[in-house]
This record gives sequence, structure tokens and C-alpha cells, in this order.
Amino acid sequence: MVLKLLQSLFGRSSKGIKPRKKVDIAARFKILREGVAGTMSKFYVAMDRERGEIVGLKICDPQKTAAYEARFKGLNKPSEGEIATLFVHPYIVMTYEYGWTTNDEPYLVMEYLEGGGLNGHLVAKSPFLFQRPLLPYIRQVAEAVAVVHEAGFIHRDICPRNLMFNRDFSILKLTDFGLSVPATPPFMAPGNRSGTPNYMAPELVRRYPTDQRLDVFSFGVSMYELLTFELPWERGTTGMAAMAHDKPPADIRRYRPQIHPDLAAAIHACIEPNKEKRCPSMRRFLEMIAHLESTDL
Repeated sequence: MVLKLLQSLFGRSSKGIKPRKKVDIAARFKILREGVAGTMSKFYVAMDRERGEIVGLKICDPQKTAAYEARFKGLNKPSEGEIATLFVHPYIVMTYEYGWTTNDEPYLVMEYLEGGGLNGHLVAKSPFLFQRPLLPYIRQVAEAVAVVHEAGFIHRDICPRNLMFNRDFSILKLTDFGLSVPATPPFMAPGNRSGTPNYMAPELVRRYPTDQRLDVFSFGVSMYELLTFELPWERGTTGMAAMAHDKPPADIRRYRPQIHPDLAAAIHACIEPNKEKRCPSMRRFLEMIAHLESTDL
């Protein structure tokens, strides 16, 4: 079923977007400022002279991108641009186009979200995170991940850095499909340990077979941090920190005693180290919290 869905999607994209090649970045874009860089790319806020608007411009490192894609040699893996342009959804960052620069670098042009990344707001403990209900954000991200999964993909890098706010902080959107793969057996085989260490599922860290439940785990860790400004395990900067993710997590009530017990249970179901006991899907998570009100935090 998933394979048929993938074939239909790549045979006929809902937006009909094809890759563009050899775009002269300096001629077309006026770079306004540099954003947060990823491990395989640089991000810029730029004026797109062709579109006549401010956009997010992602320029990928060709060597690093090629090295990652080489892990899937012979599997006909769709590119980041092919995956990203499939999604037209209110909780997923819109990707307008993709292709190659005149310097042979993969690039993507995306909608620019003025609110910035969740990661920066968590570090700064931005006031609006204390003043607004957080449950709508949790539902928005869960819905976005569910849509990605239902399209037949695993995102593989859900973390606060890849969640972006719109201008008035009313919406939190999912972005960055740089590590995303189809949710089919060849792409879920053991060995591909890529992602952001503090949010990695244990089966990913240990190089065991994976599936979409690794995104459920990363989502759960990200929402735990949104609610508490803490992580369920000791924070680290390398894969070694993620080795502890097969141990029981810290009870979220330690950091947020007032949390509704059903929300606490739903978050913990997502970060269950044993994937067989973990919340099986984002739709199931949404069902678990469907009865909660915005004040139930």
C-alpha cells in the first residue's frame, strides 16, 4: 500500500513541481541574513527577485549530501526536494521549488517564517511560551508528522530546530526533509544512524531496524522539552548521549507537576524506549489527547 502511494505521488505531484537546474544564487537572490545552519546545509533569509518576496533559501553541501545519499545506492531514494514539495499543509513549511545552483549545489526555496525556530525560543525561554497555551502546538506538530507518515515517509529528524513559528506565534510548522526516507523495508534496515542525538530513538542509536515509530519517539522528546525546557535524559552533543535513551526517562511531572495526567501519559507513551510498547502512531497520540482542552496542561 505504501509503495503504491509513493509511486502515485512521484508520478503525479500535487503541486506538479519539477527540479530547476543551474540557478545563479547571487543574481536571483539578495541575501538578507544567515539563519541557523544544519549539518549538511546553510540557510538564508533572502529576497527572491523572481518571486518578489522574502523566502527561506536552503543551500546544501554537495559533498555531504552525496555522502548521505550514497547510503541508499540502488534504492532510487527520492531527494529532499522531491519529498518536501509533496506537502501542501498548514502545519508543514511550504517548499516552492528545488534544483541546482550554478555551483552544483542542491538548493530549496521555502516560505519564510518570521517567528523563528522552537529551539531558539526554548534556549531563550521566550515569554510567549509561558503566556500561550501549548497544547495547540503539540497538536499541530502531531498532525504534521501524521501527514508525513500517511504519505509513506519517515522524517528522521524531528527536533525543536526543525519546528518553526509563524509571525504571530499561532502556528508551529514542521520543516527539513533532508534526512527523510520512504517507509519501506530497504530504507528501514539497520545501520543508518542519522539524526539529532538528543532526540534519537534507542533503536536508531543501536542501529537496529527502524520504522515510523522513531519519529514518534523524537516527537515525544521534543514535546517533553516544549513543556518543561528539559530533556527526559541527560543532554549531550554526540551520539554517546543518546546511548542512554534505552533507560527509563525522567518523569515529566518532575519538571511540570501541574501537567494533566492524560497528557503526561501520552507524552511518555511516545518516549517509551521499547518500540513495541511505544505509542504506535501519531494518530493514536492525537486520539489520546483529543478530549483535552487548551488549559489542560
